[in-house]
Amino acid sequence: MPYLYRDLKPRSPALPGAACATHSSGKAYEELKQECLHRGVLFEDPDFPACDSSLFFSEKPPIPFIWKRPGDIVKDPKFILGGATRTDICQGDLGDCWLLAAIASLTLNEKTLSRVVPLDQNFGPDYAGIFHFQFWQHNEWLDVVIDDRLPTFNGRLVFLHSAERNEFWSALLEKAYAKLNGSYEALKGGSTIEAMEDFTGGVGEMYEVKKAPDNFYEILAKALKRCSMVGCSIDTSSAAESEAKTPFGLIKGHAYSVTGIDEVSYRGRQVQLIRIRNPWGQVEWNGPWSDNSLEWRSVSPSEQRRLSQAARDDGEFWMKFEDFKVHFDKVEICNLTPDALDDSTAHKWEVTIHQGSWVRGSTAGGCRNFLETFWTNPQIKLHLTEKDDGQDECTFIAALMQKDRRKLKKLGAEMLTIGYSIYEPINPTPSPEETEEEKVFKALFEQISGKDMEISAEELEYVLNAVLKRTKNIRFKNLSLISCRNIISLMDTNGNGKLEFHEFKVFWEKMKKWINIFLQFDFDKSGSMSSYELRSALKAAGYQLSNYLLQLIVLRYSDEQFQIDFDDFLNCLIRLENASRVFQALSVKNKEYINLNIGEFINLAMNI
Repeated sequence: MPYLYRDLKPRSPALPGAACATHSSGKAYEELKQECLHRGVLFEDPDFPACDSSLFFSEKPPIPFIWKRPGDIVKDPKFILGGATRTDICQGDLGDCWLLAAIASLTLNEKTLSRVVPLDQNFGPDYAGIFHFQFWQHNEWLDVVIDDRLPTFNGRLVFLHSAERNEFWSALLEKAYAKLNGSYEALKGGSTIEAMEDFTGGVGEMYEVKKAPDNFYEILAKALKRCSMVGCSIDTSSAAESEAKTPFGLIKGHAYSVTGIDEVSYRGRQVQLIRIRNPWGQVEWNGPWSDNSLEWRSVSPSEQRRLSQAARDDGEFWMKFEDFKVHFDKVEICNLTPDALDDSTAHKWEVTIHQGSWVRGSTAGGCRNFLETFWTNPQIKLHLTEKDDGQDECTFIAALMQKDRRKLKKLGAEMLTIGYSIYEPINPTPSPEETEEEKVFKALFEQISGKDMEISAEELEYVLNAVLKRTKNIRFKNLSLISCRNIISLMDTNGNGKLEFHEFKVFWEKMKKWINIFLQFDFDKSGSMSSYELRSALKAAGYQLSNYLLQLIVLRYSDEQFQIDFDDFLNCLIRLENASRVFQALSVKNKEYINLNIGEFINLAMNI
């Protein structure tokens, strides 16, 4: 699903905290909790039971896991202890460092964190073994309810856990995200930007560090200032290198989060630094500006306090920005949407979201290797009308997202290879010319119509077929009688069921245009066009239709080979023209809507 973001004044965001309930019972978190408190029982979630199917779909646990509630693990469990911070995230025995890096970034924005992790949850007097978290999925916030049974081994959490043994918000968040995606195993391997988008509804962009622009430091500084979430990683050249430790203490193929960027005064000059966090909660950079490096001895204590510099083995470290560019390969930035930003934030985004799909025979045009059909893929036209502040250009970010692929992993589905290209739009300009056939057609009309200068549907059928058969550059089957009746229905202004000469003249201008469009897009001159070609033909005729409507038209007018002959093409255009004309006639007060009673609707449907 493409997302278009512009650096403009935002539209009104959704109500804070509003999210769709997802539990199979149809009940929201608070109702489920009150039921448990009333019955005096702890919540057990039937949608994500404490069993192996919630853990893995392709294997069995390597060791016997025991599901335990926090109160069975420690004596005094807390949901959040001393505030939710990035040190609360330590990786367990699951390859989801990408998720943990995103959670660490999430803790840097209090408002965003409280959206994903509702903070009014605890193990106090109203504890009922039920918790909930909110995630953004395809243009809406979902409220995911879970029970607090967590997989353990030898009395310790197996997966994500906090450095404080009695703090459980991060472990419960991981469980809710695993439920959202079908299982814990579904979280193995991924991109930090994916989780960042699910936490914010934001849109991501990726930079290759070695090819980054000259102002890359400023780009990252602005991103963190506007509360964007930032992650980074080091590429691997083979599977064997995954999570391999370099001599400098960095881990290859591992997702880190960027938690700060700043300059420090060092021996009379300013040095650019960047702060990185390893979601393991340990294993840090050991080069210049690392926790115990000599460089910090030349920095004043006040500067060290400002930068929160402390020599702790907590997975977080500073490094020189130049060293960062040498050792890291990718940076992912998630730009937050308006409802995830504080009102005081200077830079916000206007958001437009389009949902679409690739359908065989209609909008599945393939990659750029298939030049004849590539252009038929779903397209979005973006018109930028306002310039950036103080600039001559308008900035926008486009992103494409695919739905539910992680959730469908257990069914064998993999992430699809999808992408997009951005072009400057060019409109086709068909140029119809008067032909010899037109002259013949006019003479036939006068010959057949007689003194009243009117022709019936049967007479129109004869005239059109006679003229079109003489057209050398078009091959087609005979126009049907029903097509001619539709033409008269479109053009008959006095309701006598016949076509008068002045009505015919208006129609013939349309007909000339439609013939030229058909010839333009019937590339092989076979007398029919493919469903892909139909899309552009209709656009050239002036109809900018949604993908869904195009799919319906293809199903209605194409044959089993997804081909459309001229008769069907003509019928399609006549119905579109008639429907548009009737709608515009009925839409008086509001140009976007019409109101009809049942009789009016049937009358309208019968005559289009």
